Amino acid sequence: MRIVTWNVNGIRAAIRKGIDKFFDKIDADVWMLQEVRCLSEQLPKDWSLPEGTEMILHPAEKKGYSGVATISRIEMQELGRGMKGKLDPQDSEGRVLVTRHNDVVLVNTYLPSGSSKEERQQYKETWMDQWREFIRPLLDSDDVVIVAGDLNIAHTENDIWNPKGNAKSSGFLPHEREWFSDLLSEGWHDLFREHVGPDEKIFSWWSNRGQARAKDRGWRIDYLLGNKAARERMKSVEIDRQGGLEVSDHAPVILDIHSS
Repeated sequence: MRIVTWNVNGIRAAIRKGIDKFFDKIDADVWMLQEVRCLSEQLPKDWSLPEGTEMILHPAEKKGYSGVATISRIEMQELGRGMKGKLDPQDSEGRVLVTRHNDVVLVNTYLPSGSSKEERQQYKETWMDQWREFIRPLLDSDDVVIVAGDLNIAHTENDIWNPKGNAKSSGFLPHEREWFSDLLSEGWHDLFREHVGPDEKIFSWWSNRGQARAKDRGWRIDYLLGNKAARERMKSVEIDRQGGLEVSDHAPVILDIHSS
């Protein structure tokens, strides 16, 4: 089974830039997309989903903002939207979508960014705490549970091109990185990092400024986190940088797991 997470930076723009080519090339069973920024009625009329797939779209209430979608060629059951937390009980920003695909449960997540202003950083940190509580009960599931998406945090110095220069930047603040370490200590597995090893500097997002993509000056902020059952069935994980060059400012992260 092949599972992909990808922040597409606007699904309509991604379609114009050729995302269909990557749907064909990568040939995944499930796609978890973030920052779709689109209502269902805003999708291009002449565009169709990859053959044999269905999509659940969970948009933000605000047009042109946030939102997630999961596309699957495996029969998909929607288990819930949002965290039902105090911060945003209706998940009006469209940040969490939980689906089941046979014995695999997927939590499609777009964690808020705190880079725009201090109020959003505070919102992000409160959201992080509520989300961590929300996913914690899934750790002990006998099902394969994969929590995936743009988590807007680079965990280690090998997940960012300039750690010293970004030590005070949202997404690489010491307490954000500590929060991520605590998340893993609870039992979640960073599947990409465990597959490639601790020292590889491979990124999934690049700024549009300063030729960051051309110079590969990026951050790894897109993750596939798995419970014990997911870790046991992991086959491989890779980041397809080309997708981040052609379609989005993020690259697709691709996970292959063994069948049950």
